[in-house]
Amino acid sequence: MNGVRGAWCAVVAGLVLCVVAPGRAVAQDDEIGIAIGARPAAVTIEDLAGRPVDLGQIVGRKPVLLEFWATWCPLCAELLPKISAAHARYGNRVEFVIVAVAVNQSQTSIQRHLEKHPMPFRFLWDTNGRAARAFQAPSTSYVVVLDAQGKVVYTGVGADQDVEAAIRRAVGDGGGR
Repeated sequence: MNGVRGAWCAVVAGLVLCVVAPGRAVAQDDEIGIAIGARPAAVTIEDLAGRPVDLGQIVGRKPVLLEFWATWCPLCAELLPKISAAHARYGNRVEFVIVAVAVNQSQTSIQRHLEKHPMPFRFLWDTNGRAARAFQAPSTSYVVVLDAQGKVVYTGVGADQDVEAAIRRAVGDGGGR
């Protein structure tokens, strides 16, 4: 239990950093969180209806972009146009998954948010922090891009990430469609 509590303390500390000092969080083009080249552990989290979803069934089939996200995260809101543009360009080749963290929000509050602000991504619920631990998420607005073999090719945090360049690393070319 102490390991779970310690992991959540680290996630909460990172989330507080995003709220208290959003101007200080900048994009990373180096390792933050899970190591570049690593293969994350397969964990089961939930969809917004509470049904289990095995991330191992998503990762390793085609490139994947994961963002650790919250309705209250200002950096996530700033990053949204970049992720939306990347989705418009690569959505048929890359799986876009938003992992909603279970800090100061609920499945219901996320569903209400999405009714007001629809987004074309798959939303999952990390109710017990399994995905946050598997991907070593330091905060919200944390993006991980994996290639089709399930290896991490990019990690970053903050609103100033070059999401399309990260995706190009995963798809192995400069083209979109």
